[in-house]
Amino acid sequence: MPEILVVGSVAYDDVQTPFDRRRDVLGGAASYFALAASRYAPVHVVAVVGEDFRDTDIARLRGEGIDVAGIERRAGRSFRWHGRYDYDMSAAETLHTDLGVFAEWHPIVPDDKREVPYVFLANIDPDIQLDLLDQVRAPKLVVMDSMNYWLEYKRDAVAKVMSRADVVCVNEGEARQFAQTFSIIRAAREILALGPTALVVKRGEHGAMLFLRDGGVFWSPAYPLEKVQDPTGAGDSFAGGFVGHLASVGRTDAAELRRAVVHGTVSASFAVETFSVDGVAAATPGAVDERYRLLRSLVDIGAGAAEDTAPGVE
Repeated sequence: MPEILVVGSVAYDDVQTPFDRRRDVLGGAASYFALAASRYAPVHVVAVVGEDFRDTDIARLRGEGIDVAGIERRAGRSFRWHGRYDYDMSAAETLHTDLGVFAEWHPIVPDDKREVPYVFLANIDPDIQLDLLDQVRAPKLVVMDSMNYWLEYKRDAVAKVMSRADVVCVNEGEARQFAQTFSIIRAAREILALGPTALVVKRGEHGAMLFLRDGGVFWSPAYPLEKVQDPTGAGDSFAGGFVGHLASVGRTDAAELRRAVVHGTVSASFAVETFSVDGVAAATPGAVDERYRLLRSLVDIGAGAAEDTAPGVE
């Protein structure tokens, strides 16, 4: 089965919501992504942690079948993030970030992983993303993420990564910020003009949109949940389901990209049900399939759709 390589953060989070708080729990973009993607295909992680990182958390990732040989341990503190959500749970307020050993790190892809066909660049420094792209050999698919900090302070480097990616996967605010426009359509046009085949715009509780360079557009609603516990990692889990599906089928045509958006949305739904990575780690193949089928039914207009017309139109 095709394999997936991810470069990103493996970190500890301190998360506050109006209802609860968790301190020093496993987080980081690569952790969420890898756990979600591992439900579909083998995953190799390239990351760095400090001497304070718990062996039990490395063992937890390994126990899920994730290859952790590319996680480097250095003297110093691990990446740590402290964030808070208000009642609408739509966006986090960052209270503190400690890059720790991540600040001076440059990824090293193991020699035997440089030909892995599916590559995900999590929302880290674009210079690190470019460094990793220089190390891999002719991947079949490169998907990249970013964040508002890099869009503000390293926009040109982000644009270079976008130009080398096949799929750009960012949230709605980041797409608008990059293109400096209120229009998500205009933002999509500008990003796709850089060279990617597709843009995925993550919209939180409103689902996700897929824009194709040939003009195609697809939208999926979010999976309906009664309770959201912690939105942290939802976007990275989305990316894990998205890339994981594409790797599992070995195709990246428009139809599979649309299916991948639905799989990504399903993966994100598991992530937000609990604090830390517990929700996405607990997702079984059967549960993933059940949610996928239900979400597919929400975006399927039904048999005979081609014959449907608007009221009064013949």
